[in-house]
Amino acid sequence: MKLKTILLVNAISSGITGLILSVVPTVFATIFQVSETLPFTEVGIFLILFSAFTGFTALGNPIRINRVKTIIGLDITWVVASFICVAILFSKISGWGSFMMIGVAAWVGLMAFLQATAVKRSGT
Repeated sequence: MKLKTILLVNAISSGITGLILSVVPTVFATIFQVSETLPFTEVGIFLILFSAFTGFTALGNPIRINRVKTIIGLDITWVVASFICVAILFSKISGWGSFMMIGVAAWVGLMAFLQATAVKRSGT
């Protein structure tokens, strides 16, 4: 798969997730069985901004590899932070909440892997 395609998939999936989290944070608070909605809104806003950065990077000609490396670094940070959050919050959130966090982390990890593989293939 081409780097541009992978970046666009990352941008679109992050953007959709961010919009949903921002628009209906109470749904996720209910799923996670927590009362606070602000963390979901904040994560949603971050994802919208990340999506914009990733999308603009994907549409660049040429694609700037330094920006892609930043995206990969952010994706890896997301994965690590997700596992830390699940470990810390496991007894405070629902099983479905933990499952969703790990599922999203797996998707983000796949994006990081595919992006890093595409960068290696490009020889930069």
